[in-house]
Amino acid sequence: MADGPAASTATADVSPHADFEQVGAVADAVLYEGYLLYPYRRSSAKNRVRWQFGVLFPRDWVEADGPVTPTVSGSADSWYQRTECLARIRRPDATVRVRLRYLQMQRKQVQETGPEGGNRDVPSLRTADGTVHLTFDEAVPREAEVTLRLDERAHHGTTVPVGAPGGTDVEPLPGDAGRVVRVREELRGSVTVTAERLAPDLVRLQVRTTHTGLAPAPRTARDEALSGAFIATHTLIGGDGVEFVSLIDPPAALRDQVRACRNEFTFPVLGGVSSLGGDPPTARVLLSAPIILPDHPQVAPESPGDLHDAAEIDEILTLRTMLLTDEEKREARATDPRAAAILDRVDTMPPEVFARLHGAVRSLTPARPAAPPGEHPAAPPGERPAWWQEGGDDGPAPATDTVLVDGVPLGGGSRVRLRPRGRGADAQDMFLAGRTAEVAAVFHDVDGSVHLAVTLDDDPASELHTWYGRFHYFRPDELEPLEPAREPAPSYTPAAEA
Repeated sequence: MADGPAASTATADVSPHADFEQVGAVADAVLYEGYLLYPYRRSSAKNRVRWQFGVLFPRDWVEADGPVTPTVSGSADSWYQRTECLARIRRPDATVRVRLRYLQMQRKQVQETGPEGGNRDVPSLRTADGTVHLTFDEAVPREAEVTLRLDERAHHGTTVPVGAPGGTDVEPLPGDAGRVVRVREELRGSVTVTAERLAPDLVRLQVRTTHTGLAPAPRTARDEALSGAFIATHTLIGGDGVEFVSLIDPPAALRDQVRACRNEFTFPVLGGVSSLGGDPPTARVLLSAPIILPDHPQVAPESPGDLHDAAEIDEILTLRTMLLTDEEKREARATDPRAAAILDRVDTMPPEVFARLHGAVRSLTPARPAAPPGEHPAAPPGERPAWWQEGGDDGPAPATDTVLVDGVPLGGGSRVRLRPRGRGADAQDMFLAGRTAEVAAVFHDVDGSVHLAVTLDDDPASELHTWYGRFHYFRPDELEPLEPAREPAPSYTPAAEA
């Protein structure tokens, strides 16, 4: 996925449905992100832990061990999503349209026909024509829409029920070998849209999606509870006679109003193209996703199709898929129709399409003199470094920031021992418990949390990893300082910014 192009100068009033189509490819990438990962086989460990973004469960099940902690990322399970954004009103009869999109789990069970005609559940079944059928969970895409007119009654809002019915589909297999049974549980939820008037031409919109269905037993495993969850939940927000303000790069006059917007388990970004084409940036549609995105995101035009893993590079995934053995490809095809579609696309990809995956230059900027070690690249007189370069703003600086741990400021060069927490820690991090490491940088996440990048002392490839910028990441409470501070240094604690 790539950042979007520069804002368009088009000003024509376009249907919100057309606006939604402009972000359709990105929205679909969000919908199926992590649906099925390389090597796309049921036997792969990665595909036994699925659906990690925008998952809404019943509240009683989610909070069985205590309330959830809201963040702007939807990587944590929740029972609701809350989106708040600013919209400028361009017409007295302006309306807002919200489209909720999500997946409904569908359990696919393969059954074999017995000698006496009965059916029994089996993990796999090969029919007479050689086709293999595997038991595996699928998902069905669902949508719902809500419309709100931005008149004097808009602050009361409107609430509509959303969800999907349960059902069972039976597919007989050739030769009376058996059948495939697909079962879906009913989903129940609601979407509430309200508008708070901040000025004659400005409103703060709130969209709240809530799971209202019955909860499973408190100790039900997550894999089982997923059958009654909204999965990959996200919203598209458009309308007639409205334009949305960037929450990432707001105009100076609206920064206080933007700071007052509360987004929980999802975050809205400008989508499509700008209807003004100038500064400040605005757009006629927002994408509020559980995955952190930039304004105007778009799928790279070189990508021939979704690989369900935006964290990877298309070229690498395509090459890896090409190298699967015939047996591995047969298993992947039997695992899921979307996996079969990926294999078909890779196997028939023309050389010129594959060549485009190697990379593209989006823009060129004049070369600047190299800066001495430890200093920022030179910029013309009076010009600050770009906002994404260290020193380009007044925010965190990974190379020089420190974080206080057990009274010791930890930053670049600090020596630590790794103490990953048993609950909530990455499984691979648990193998590193007790190892010593050196801190490379301190990173501040968009949700306010802090992680320290470290390199292992006994890793023979640590120098190579540092050169590539590949590190292990740990929270401050997972690190034990090995040496006291040599001299007082300014420190950062999350509480200091609260």
